Parts: sequence; structure tokens; C-alpha cells
Amino acid sequence: MRRTPSASFAGPPPGNGEDVEIAYAKINLALHVRGRRADGYHDLETLFAFVDAGDTITAREADAFSLTITGPFAADLADEPDNLVLRAARLMARHNGITTGLAFTLDKHLPIASGIGGGSADAAAALRLADRIWGPQRVTVRASEYCADLGADVPACCVSRTRFGSGVGDRLVDCDIAGLAGAPVLLVNPLVACPTGPVFRQWDGIDRGPLDPVEWRDARNDLEAPAIALVPVIGDVLAALRHTGARLVRMSGSGATCFALYDYAPARDRAAQVIAADHPAWWSLCGALR
Repeated sequence: MRRTPSASFAGPPPGNGEDVEIAYAKINLALHVRGRRADGYHDLETLFAFVDAGDTITAREADAFSLTITGPFAADLADEPDNLVLRAARLMARHNGITTGLAFTLDKHLPIASGIGGGSADAAAALRLADRIWGPQRVTVRASEYCADLGADVPACCVSRTRFGSGVGDRLVDCDIAGLAGAPVLLVNPLVACPTGPVFRQWDGIDRGPLDPVEWRDARNDLEAPAIALVPVIGDVLAALRHTGARLVRMSGSGATCFALYDYAPARDRAAQVIAADHPAWWSLCGALR
């Protein structure tokens, strides 16, 4: 993976008949793994939150579907012919009997396989774009009825607001948690891939109890220890963030991205400068929770 500068990226304005959506970065404020299922997946409880920055997707109506990928992490998707953006749009077209296409451009600023829902966020943004461009006359079957077919995180990413998730993360309940919206956040990734499957397989199988969304600060991410065992530099990222005066530091999802929450934006910005100076090869992103 390539490094992209620390930034809060909002993307270019639409033009030439294009519409635009931000694929907001997802973080898991807490993630409790409750057990292994017979189908190979895991029952979990998590509190999703979203950063006000991420990838940018533009689209316009076309005769067929196409995707152009730009941005610092475009090369990491070069060998992916069936990107989730195209899969999402084709799925909506199929459910609604739409025979035309969309021409997408994905400006990729979130690292892949990083625990912040990059692919799922891209798919969700593509669904929002397609819904808006095709309009209510053509889109009569809502994306909420089938978006989970694209991945367990996609339903949460479609809304991109704080939600409590259970099951495999696809059973969602809205959460209104005071003090979250607007909280300054710093995301840091060491640019080492941390695939989800091996991390879950490394989990020790111990159910350490349920997640109370109200007490999320005192909760945990049960995947931190197995992720660090596989990718030790994640421990270095967590340690570096804990030295920046953050009020909460935790790994997101199955890693390798870690996040830190701050009381004030200047404290976050100073932390980002320190991290960038001490670890210039790491990726970071400054933002605020939506």
C-alpha cells in the first residue's frame, strides 16, 4: 500500500453532469466478539461511528457501467475487476429492472484491508449515488432490502451515522450518544495489510461479555490482541497514539487502522503532526465524527 498525506479529504465538486458522494470512513468505537457460528462467521456486537472524510465517488448516467479509479491508493485496486462500486450499482439495477448504466470515478484515499470499511463505504456511496441519479421513478426497491448481500458493514455504511450492530454487524439499531457528533478524531494506519479472516481465526474463542452502547468508553475491541499477534506494528500505533493525550485510543474493526478521540481539534492536529514526524511512513487522517 502507498502512503497518503495526513489530511481531511472532501473531494472535488461535481461537474460535467456528474453527481458526487463521500464514502465516509467507518470506525468501530467498540467491538465485542460473542461467539463462532456454524456458518464460519462470528456473532458480534459493535458500535459503528463515521468520520466526516473518506473516499470520493462521482457518477453520471451512461449506456453501460464503468469505473475509473484515481487517488493515492488506486494501484491497490488495479487487479480488482469486480470492484464493490460496480457490484453495488449492478445489484440496484437488477433489483429495479434498470437497463442503463453509470460511469463512476472512485478517488481512493482510504487504505484497503484496514478496518475502516473502505470497500463497504464505497459500495454504500455508490448505492446512494445510483438511487439519486436514477430517481424514485426507476428505483422502487430500496437498497436497504439487499445491501447486506454486498457485505456485513454495508448496511451501516449506507446510513453513515452512529449505530449499534449485532449479528455479523448487519442487525442495526440507531444510537443517539451525547458528545459523539463533532468529536475530533485521528486515524492512523501503519500501511501493513491486516486481512479480516486471519484475525477472526486468531480470536481465542472467549466470550468476554456484552457491549453496552452507553458505556462504550469502557468497552473494548476483542480483535485487538489477535490483530497485534499477526501484525505487531499495530501495537506500536496504539502506543504512539496513547502518548498524544487522547481521551480514547482503540483499534478499529479487525485492523490495522487505529483511532484516537480528542477533546479539541487543536490537540488532534498537534497529535497528527507528531505522528507524521515520528512515523513518516504511516498513513493518517484528521477528521470529526459525524
